[in-house]
Amino acid sequence: MGNDDPGGKHRILMVSDFFYPNFGGVENHIYYLSQCLLNLGHKVVVATHAYGNRSGVRYMTGGLKVYYVPWRPFVMQNTFPTLYGLLPIIRTILIRERITVVHGHQAFSTFCHESLMHARTMGYKVVFTDHSLYGFADIGSIHMNKVLQFTLADVTQAICVSHTSKENTVLRSGLPPEKVFVIPNAVDTSMFTPAVDRPRTLEEIVIVVISRLVYRKGVDLLVEVIPEVCQLHPNVRFIVGGDGAKRVRLEEMREKHSLQDRVEMLGAVPHAQVRSVLISGHIFLNSSLTEAFCIAILEAASCGLLTVSTRVGGVPEVLPDDMVVLAEPDPSDMVYAIQKAIYMLPKIDPQDMHNRMRELYDWNDVAKRTEIVYDRALKCSNQNLLERLSRYLVCGAWAGKLFCLVMIVGYLFWQLLELWQPADDIEEVLDFTLPHNHEDEILENAQ
Repeated sequence: MGNDDPGGKHRILMVSDFFYPNFGGVENHIYYLSQCLLNLGHKVVVATHAYGNRSGVRYMTGGLKVYYVPWRPFVMQNTFPTLYGLLPIIRTILIRERITVVHGHQAFSTFCHESLMHARTMGYKVVFTDHSLYGFADIGSIHMNKVLQFTLADVTQAICVSHTSKENTVLRSGLPPEKVFVIPNAVDTSMFTPAVDRPRTLEEIVIVVISRLVYRKGVDLLVEVIPEVCQLHPNVRFIVGGDGAKRVRLEEMREKHSLQDRVEMLGAVPHAQVRSVLISGHIFLNSSLTEAFCIAILEAASCGLLTVSTRVGGVPEVLPDDMVVLAEPDPSDMVYAIQKAIYMLPKIDPQDMHNRMRELYDWNDVAKRTEIVYDRALKCSNQNLLERLSRYLVCGAWAGKLFCLVMIVGYLFWQLLELWQPADDIEEVLDFTLPHNHEDEILENAQ
């Protein structure tokens, strides 16, 4: 499929199970990237599954069109894998919106994997962004890596959010490194600003934790670190925002060590209220055991907080050395890092840190770099079915043959749909355009 828009503008379909009204790093990434791509003059459409009673077509800020496909989440906001169930819907969206590039997000998204598979069957260029790191030893990672190998066998280009994530993705999927670009996440610094209306005092030091309270986020480390820090520094207290299966462990720790007045548990924090929690603290603590990038660190730094984080995944690539203290995922090393951060606090200027973050991480820059990936994807030549099947065949003695069978059946199903409802019979929609004064207002806000 060629780019039929004047001026080399793209028509992009973002696909993932993870989008608003659900909140998280992937959801924010898709939204902000889409808004900046719209500002650059591209057409952007999002396709995701239904959320509650949110089904059908909705419009968001800047004319961002969202298809909430009437599929219900099966587990952890993922739709049930159907292989071919999405094909008729995705085909209709692609034709109606005259899409030129399909951009999938997150390796855990079933909706993403199926959409990319069907888009390649139909001859569209596809780009995949991996937002996570996975291992190689446990059962879940082994299965996930095989699924990723299948999806990426015929992907046009791929994007990772850090160099560590790129190495991980290349190893897991067998994708040629020259096909993988590194484009980091960013932060909306206009939303995360330091508190200028209150003086910064170090009489009481507040350490903030905002995270999903699950094993992967290192809650078991926090259970050991918090009591020791409280014992060493009587003027330190903790604010913990977030919810999850491990929340009960933190509450048990608080009861055991009688720290109810020094460890405040907020529960789940809506994204709109994250800044108000961050600006009440001095240090942001990230205890993740695995992390491809960690947007939460960017948000905290933009609010002027000094970060203490585990040295895992792509985290060491995120902030300059004077903005973060890194530690091994070990309780004693983390306590030492927190002590080091406390001694560094008098030298920290929140406004200066915010200004530096505004220059380092900008969604407009991310959008322009992603635009280059789209340009490169459209220059790649299309291949016929037999040439594409050869890519799947090398994925394993049995898996390769199974992948080929899946693609052949998908191709036949697509041909059947072409006979039943020719593409010419599917009405193309008119593009949504904002009045000029609204466009100017959005551009000003973005700058």
